[in-house]
Amino acid sequence: MIEIRGLSKRFGAKTVLDNVSFTAQDGRVTGFLGPNGAGKSTTMRAALGLIRPDSGEALIDGLPFAKTPAPMASVGAVLDAKSAHKGRSAYAHLKALAATNAIPRSRVDEVMDITGLSSVKTRKAGKFSLGMSQRLSIAAALLGDPHNLVLDEPINGLDPEGVKWVRDLCRQSAAQGRAVLLSSHLMSEVAITADDLVIIGRGRILETTSIDRFVAEHSGHALRVVTPQPDKLRAIFADAPGVTLTPVPHAAGTPQDGQTFRIAGADLERTADVFARAQLVVYQFIEEQASLEDAYMALTHASAEYVSKGAIR
Repeated sequence: MIEIRGLSKRFGAKTVLDNVSFTAQDGRVTGFLGPNGAGKSTTMRAALGLIRPDSGEALIDGLPFAKTPAPMASVGAVLDAKSAHKGRSAYAHLKALAATNAIPRSRVDEVMDITGLSSVKTRKAGKFSLGMSQRLSIAAALLGDPHNLVLDEPINGLDPEGVKWVRDLCRQSAAQGRAVLLSSHLMSEVAITADDLVIIGRGRILETTSIDRFVAEHSGHALRVVTPQPDKLRAIFADAPGVTLTPVPHAAGTPQDGQTFRIAGADLERTADVFARAQLVVYQFIEEQASLEDAYMALTHASAEYVSKGAIR
């Protein structure tokens, strides 16, 4: 379990972390999200003792990381994909880490197989692509068979197979009872990988919640219906309080005589019952819900430090 308790940190006049607190529980994947400059990497580095906070503390299984008796068995971390020495082979890099942490050499071969690096074990790290460097960093993180994983943007540079592999690794690690703290800018990946969410903006925690609850609380629900009887549809909701009916562009793949509407403020089951009793002809009838990305953008927009002003001309 990874506990972050009231971390605060300033660099000069800039407050990077402001009383940051959250817990990454055992057996769960915790998605750590926030705009660029929000404080994600600083929090992770403080948790691993690489940055000394001005106040607060970070505990790994109840201890500060610096006091853990077996660091690589406690935490496996991916903070910088290019951390390996450029002139050292992948195998030599992992072997050195194993030797200095009392890890059997056989474990080096195991993690190289797990990460798909066995065929390039003698290649120098400086010749690795970003994706291969990510795999090497993950291999190093797994070397001590750690109880906790701290992964800062681990899928940068990976191909689709690699992205799925990291996703499966996170889920399998959580299923084995490990705590996984995952930072990523790919909302779609977090949505299908994480159990819990920690949202940070400008150094402050904006929300700690679950994926499902976050989307439900921060996104509106609407119904989409395609019908060849638009007048009848309008009549059904003419006197319905709190319900708005909005025409939307015709969707590809629907019959040409159908018109598409978005209905806000109406319950799915009740609406379906009303349509059935009114004998409304419907070509399509679905419930729309904003994605994790939509909900995340709505929450963090005011906290974004770097915002584009418009398209390049």
